[in-house]
Amino acid sequence: MMPLSKNKIKYIRSIDQKKTRKEERVFLAEGPKLVGDLLPHFHCKLIAATSEWWQENAQVKADEKAVATPEELSRASLLKTPQQVLALFEQPADEWSANCLKGSLALALDDVQDPGNLGTIIRLADWFGIEHIFCSLNTVDVYSPKTIQATMGGIARVKVHYTDLQELIGSLTDVPVFGTFLDGANMYEEPLEQHGLIVMGNEGKGISREIEALITHKLYIPNYPLERETSESLNVAIATAVVCAEFRRQAAWK
Repeated sequence: MMPLSKNKIKYIRSIDQKKTRKEERVFLAEGPKLVGDLLPHFHCKLIAATSEWWQENAQVKADEKAVATPEELSRASLLKTPQQVLALFEQPADEWSANCLKGSLALALDDVQDPGNLGTIIRLADWFGIEHIFCSLNTVDVYSPKTIQATMGGIARVKVHYTDLQELIGSLTDVPVFGTFLDGANMYEEPLEQHGLIVMGNEGKGISREIEALITHKLYIPNYPLERETSESLNVAIATAVVCAEFRRQAAWK
């Protein structure tokens, strides 16, 4: 078991930069629960942990294993409150085809910018049994440390793809495309199919005009009661939760 060197600490902290993540093809996860959830699903390049953690997890496999003091982990960590263990995992290849949209429900994100929102949406997709998320090329990096932490392990089961959304949606046939708009139909009064693509928009601008033109089913999340003055909009992650819950509720009653 090697010690956690100053150079290795510097390298771990460099993973906060998108350029480094892209070049090295790795991502960072921190904490016993998250690291434990990801170990069976991703190839582990490095684990740095306290001696206490290693005593209970000696069988864990990784290319490199390092024992670290709490102070060393604190210097390497990107969290405000460092934990017993952190790990670098290899990014999986982004392999997919449009066939994964047939007969199932998937999400598409049109330029979502906040890493916490993306991570929460991945966690929601995991909860509601949605296995694929298609992100526009300008959507925040899924391997941002903040995103990975916010997934709470959901990244192990939800595949995230980056693509030209306009091109993808335009190529679909017999696949309903849903999106939320202020002028859409009341979501709770519409029969929702249990396959298709649900598009969620940017935090400030919503769904772009180019993508809006390709939406086949415009939905609206009504506030309650309708006549009451309320906030202008919902956070994109919260809106995603409301929409996905209604799709799955209707599925349970069919």
